[in-house]
Amino acid sequence: MKTTYMAKPGDVQRNWYVVDAEGKTLGRLAAKVASILRGKHKPTYTPHVDTGDNVIIINADKVVLTGKKATNKMVYRHTQYPGGIKAKPYGKALADNPERTIRRTVWGMLPHNRLGRKMIKKLFIYAGPEHPHAAQKPEVLDLSDVK
Repeated sequence: MKTTYMAKPGDVQRNWYVVDAEGKTLGRLAAKVASILRGKHKPTYTPHVDTGDNVIIINADKVVLTGKKATNKMVYRHTQYPGGIKAKPYGKALADNPERTIRRTVWGMLPHNRLGRKMIKKLFIYAGPEHPHAAQKPEVLDLSDVK
C-alpha cells in the first residue's frame, strides 16, 4: 500500500526569490508571496512543516491600492490602554512605512501560530530597488499575472 508523502524539516530545499512590487496591487501581491512562503507551489507541500522559500520584495514603496482603499480602509492598532484604539488610513500607512504595511498584509494570510512565525521570518522587504541578498543568488519571480 502506498502512503502519502510527508515532508520532514531536514528534507526541505529552500530557494530565494525576488519580487518587484512596482505597480502591483497590494492584496494580490501578498497572496502570491504568502503562498510561496508556505510552500504551496511545491509538490512536497506539507501543512504542518515549513516547506516554503525565502522571498525578497523590492520597490515596496511603489505598490498600489485599488478603488478607494487608500482613503476609506483603515489600519487599526491598540495601545493596550482603555480607549486607546488608533486608526490610520491605509494610504497614509503605506506612504509612511511600506515595509511594515506589506509585512502586515502578508502576515494576515499566514497561519497565526508557531509555524506562521517561522514563515514570516523568510520575508525580506525593501522600499527601494536594492537589496543585500545578492550572495544567495535569488531568482526573479515573474508575477506578470498580478496586476
